[in-house]
This record gives sequence, structure tokens and C-alpha cells, in this order.
Amino acid sequence: MTNQYSKTGQKVLEKCKNKNADNADIIIIKNFTSYSSCRLGELEEIEQSESKILGIRAFVGNKNAIISTSDFSESSINNSVEQVVQMAELAPDDPYSFIEEKENDESITNLDLYDDYELSAQELEDKAKEAENSALACAGIKNSNGASASQSKSNYYIANSKGFCGFYKKSNFSISCSVIAEKNGKMETDYDFDTKLHYKDLSDSKEIGKSCAKRVLDKCNPKKIKTCKANIIFEPRIARSIISHFSSAISGSAIARKSSFLINEFENKIMKNNIRIIDNPLLIRGLSSRPFDAEGVIGKEIDLVKDGVILSWLLDNSTAKQLNMKTNGRASRSVSSPPSPSPTNLYLDKGPLSPLDLIKDVNEGFYITDLVGQGVNMVNGDYSRGAVGFKIENGEITFPVNEITIADNLLNMFKKMTPANDLSFNFGINSPTLLIEDMTVAGI
Repeated sequence: MTNQYSKTGQKVLEKCKNKNADNADIIIIKNFTSYSSCRLGELEEIEQSESKILGIRAFVGNKNAIISTSDFSESSINNSVEQVVQMAELAPDDPYSFIEEKENDESITNLDLYDDYELSAQELEDKAKEAENSALACAGIKNSNGASASQSKSNYYIANSKGFCGFYKKSNFSISCSVIAEKNGKMETDYDFDTKLHYKDLSDSKEIGKSCAKRVLDKCNPKKIKTCKANIIFEPRIARSIISHFSSAISGSAIARKSSFLINEFENKIMKNNIRIIDNPLLIRGLSSRPFDAEGVIGKEIDLVKDGVILSWLLDNSTAKQLNMKTNGRASRSVSSPPSPSPTNLYLDKGPLSPLDLIKDVNEGFYITDLVGQGVNMVNGDYSRGAVGFKIENGEITFPVNEITIADNLLNMFKKMTPANDLSFNFGINSPTLLIEDMTVAGI
């Protein structure tokens, strides 16, 4: 398979050169996905798809253009190459887009990103039904929004005219479930899921269903609360959204456009002394791991924040050049778009206290399990979102609450963060349980 991609890639690059392109790069992505969903014990949907797409980027001086095709015939490739070079000749100058010289060869650790295990369509259906049936078997669960199971296999090949070529494979398996509970005539809904690169790492489907049911039942009979100032504890699944906002704010694209509230905070202390935020593309079996980025740069683990100080932006070649810096291998791209910086396995490192210890230290506060709405301004950092969770009184979780809004400014929130010690890697961006002190809570 690698030889097949290499032959195609080198042929395309040679054709671009023959059409007078100064430089070119290509990306080939092949995907196979299968998916099953059910509701109330009946199969609702079954899908299987396979795609293979070639993306070509050609440079003529400081101008460049991109084209993509799913037709790998000789005539289609010839036509695509001719078109993309002509498009590049007509494009506006872009002095910040370029292809980096090939790095010295480095040995790449096997990141264990691929599992060749395959689930049949029947097995996917069975897994979805197991999750849903497990949830529906719990007393108080009255209805279902459905459950699903899926698997995917992906191949990535990248090459450029400066001598880089690289190939890797990645797999993914997932199960999800969402159900509805009724108590005293009122309905609540929630969901749970798991996704892993290797099938044997995936949580048991029955346990996902039970966890989903528990989450819903715990939310029943919520109360309204009065507007106040309070300490907020975010469960890990929700805490990661706070770290995701940080990730967006330190993107080289946002910094270069001057559209981030952190633009003037480089090498400044914005968090507590013990706070460390890391991005690691080489995490073994990491959901966002990769041996090299979309520009062929081998990324390394980097400290984005250490001892509360911002030490790095997320950079690709273009944003690094705009900021007079060097790329740190965070380029991502699709077959039809130029590279842009994005995180890999980005996470807030764990703290010394358990989640229970954080809760015990809160006299009046809230434990948040869900957020609603998109009220986050990345230019000035203002933060306001609807929330669902539980009241904390005298160090104990007491009753569920809903229809509240939590608000502050992200820069202020970063300064008041305290992480717990329950970090786990279930997403591309991860956080342990997170305490943020003294936020505004709007109720009745």
C-alpha cells in the first residue's frame, strides 16, 4: 500500500514540476467507515463508506492553489495538475505560504495508532443494542434517543517537492448511547460514549449504557437557584472545553490575525504556579497522535504553559513565518484546504488533589456536568454559557440544578484554575476535574 501511494505521489509531483510549478505537495487520504445505530431495539441506520482522495497544492513563485480529486486515473491526474498550476499562476501573492526544506531524517517511534481488528455490520448493531438495552433496563429510564457503534480505518500519505514523504495508518472504534428519564412528570436526557484507537481499549457497551442511565437519573428533579458568586467545579468531560478555548486562543492563526485575547500574554504568567499544559503528538495510542504533521514536520512534546507561564503558540510554517518564529509541527489540513495550526494531544496536567478533595473545600458552589450555548468571545475572552449540574453545599453534592448561566472572563478564569488528579486521555483535548473560583452564576 505504501509503495502504491509513493508511486502516485512522486508521479504527481513530477507532473507539477513539468508544468512549471516551482514547488508542490500532495496528500492522499483513504478512509473506510462502517456505522450502525438503533433506537428502542430496532435497527435505524447502517452505513458503510470508502473513499480515497488526492489533494494537490502547487506553488508558482509566492502564489499557490489547491485542488482535490477522487479520480486516480492518469487522465484525471493530468487534468488536475494542469488546473492547479494554472490556478496558482492566477492566485494572489502569499509570501507566508511555503514548503519547508526536508528535515534531517529522524527515527519515529511506533505510536501504535492502528488496530486491524474488524467488526462486522452485525457486531456493530449488537454493540449499539447492548448499550441501549443496558440503559433501558435501569429503573426510571423511560425512552431512548438511540445508540450507535462505529469503526473506521484511515491511511495518510504526504509528500512534497523538497524531498519529504511519509505514510501512516490510524483506526478508531466508538460506542455511544443517549436515553431519557422521567420523574414526577418531568423529562431529562443525557448521553455517554467512548472512542478508542484499539478495539480492546474500548469500554464495554453495557457499561456505557449503565453510565448513560446514571447520568440521566442523577439529573432528575432539578431545582432553580438564585443569582450568586460561587466556585465552580467542572467534570473532566466539560473541563476540557475550557482547555479547548485556551487552545484556540494560542493558535498561530489567531495570534497572527490579532484576534486572540492572549495576543499580549506570550511568556507572561496567566495561571497558577503549578499549572502545566502540554501538547504531545507522539503519545502512544493517543486519539490525535501522528508521526508528522501535514507539512511533513516531525512534532515533539512541548510545554504550552509551565509554572503558569505561556511558553509557546501552536504553529505551522505560515503562521510561524508571520510571527518570526519557527514551526513546532502543528500543521493540519484536509485534501482541499491549506495547512493551519491545530493541537494534537493537548492536556492540562493533573494536580495533587482528588476531585473529592476539591469538592470538600467548597462551601457554596456548583458541580457542572453539561454546558449549553456558544457564548464565548475569543477576541476579548468574555465567557457566558448555560449550564447544568449539581449544587455543592458544605463540601457535599446535594441536588441537581438547571437553567443557570455561568459567566466570567477566560483570562480571569485561567488565573483561578485548580486541576484535580483524575486526568485520563479520552479525547484529543483532555483535562482532569477542574475548579474555577468565584464565577458569576445567574439563576432566578
